[in-house]
Amino acid sequence: MKGFIMKLFTKAILNKLPTIGATSELDTKDCVVQMKLFNPMGSGTWYITEYDPETKEAFGFANLGDPQCAELGYIPIDELESVKLPFGMKIERDRHFEPTSLDKVIKTIKSGGHI
Repeated sequence: MKGFIMKLFTKAILNKLPTIGATSELDTKDCVVQMKLFNPMGSGTWYITEYDPETKEAFGFANLGDPQCAELGYIPIDELESVKLPFGMKIERDRHFEPTSLDKVIKTIKSGGHI
């Protein structure tokens, strides 16, 4: 039986995500995180605010395990899609994530909380 592979970017999400650089002049309170990707086996959470489907590069806030070192930056989606986890698992999209301000995400994660 073939394993289930989650589609990270649905058409609905792609329609909501601005292109790379489109929100760079916005305050973090006005910038919206449209999706959350995560490692179901451990550390690694990525909050996506912008995306370029041609280069498969995203921009967002990444927490790789230490909230104090979490930061904004470019995220190569090809690399996330190529991650091979135990039991055939892959990086997943949080299907229950509700879009929220980047400011709220940063403050919550930096204070040790979870979204």
